[in-house]
Amino acid sequence: MCADRRERGTTVSGSSSPVALLADPVDVGLDPRRLALLTERVRIEVEGGPLPSAQIALARAGRLVLFETYGDATPQTRYVLQSASRPIVASIVWKLMGEGLLAAGERVADIIPEFGTNGKDVVTVEQVLTHTAGFPLAPLGWPQMLDRGQRLAAMSKWRLTFEPGSRLEFHLTSAAWVIAEIVERRTGSTLAQYLREEIAEPLGLSLELGVPQERHADDVAPFVSIDPPDTGATVDPWGPWYLSKPEILAAGEPSHSLVGTARDVALHYQSLVHSGRWTPTAVTDGIRPRLTMHPQGYSAQPNPVTMGLFVVVAGTLPGAYLPATGSAQTFGHGGAPCQVSFMDPVSQVSFAFLTNGYPLSGYDESPRGVARRTNIANLAADVLADASADAVADRP
Repeated sequence: MCADRRERGTTVSGSSSPVALLADPVDVGLDPRRLALLTERVRIEVEGGPLPSAQIALARAGRLVLFETYGDATPQTRYVLQSASRPIVASIVWKLMGEGLLAAGERVADIIPEFGTNGKDVVTVEQVLTHTAGFPLAPLGWPQMLDRGQRLAAMSKWRLTFEPGSRLEFHLTSAAWVIAEIVERRTGSTLAQYLREEIAEPLGLSLELGVPQERHADDVAPFVSIDPPDTGATVDPWGPWYLSKPEILAAGEPSHSLVGTARDVALHYQSLVHSGRWTPTAVTDGIRPRLTMHPQGYSAQPNPVTMGLFVVVAGTLPGAYLPATGSAQTFGHGGAPCQVSFMDPVSQVSFAFLTNGYPLSGYDESPRGVARRTNIANLAADVLADASADAVADRP
């Protein structure tokens, strides 16, 4: 077990990120006892549970307060973020919107003419960002994803499976491929380049899209099955295990294959508010609730979900991947197998919990898995020293 809490820390300040010791929790209004409950809850999932490793980070008011790694990993180990990547991809879109380079109401076909076929000419940028665009399972696999021409040819063949705007169905990979092409059309940079040059490097974060295969073994936590070997379970072909293949991860599918540390994720959330690289209006508009619907299809869920622009917003029913102990404005995105990431703009707390322990189904929906992500998220949001109702005052 490796736990690192005092050697590496960062504050988010302007366009740079000076390295400093972690902030004292008391100095930023947090209760050390509540933080201890959080870390112990994560620790037992590794030392007394099924996870091979886990990494957590928590920040408030622009300062990193907690960063710990447990199990077979180090503080430098980066994890495949899966759908917890989406707030990072969303932030790129929000940045372009804040700079006047993109508008939510634009039609995608006006930006990417090759996309505007088979009735898709009516699809808007906002519908893509809210998973209501109508092509949730549109195919684009390896190795076609490596070539821009082949990606555009695939988009031209995609067909709608429902009327845009009529239902919420998470677009597993297709939406992010469209977003990546929009970014390249409007900036001249690929999504990976833009992430590196405009976000990761200026903020001192190790977030990366398209990690070369030769760096995987030393740099990225490998997928480890947590299923007992005698269950007879097999890998779900629609699940996230496809990213365990080095060539697929290196190809840089932009909705799930970003890698980073928990520190990166927690501080990226803080940078949205404290770095000066995003306009406040763009962030506010990005997390503004656009719709609340029951998700359909492969990612169907029993409770309605509230969507901002490529992020989930807590609203009145935060769901299993967002804390019930945060405000209604809490936003973020969970990811396979049970990863958690969010920021609460009211309490100013951001948090990330990452792991590389996967059931063969890809998503840990077992009672223990659901309890793990729910309890960890709730403990992370409930760390204010006053322990009052202030952080939830705006929840109906």
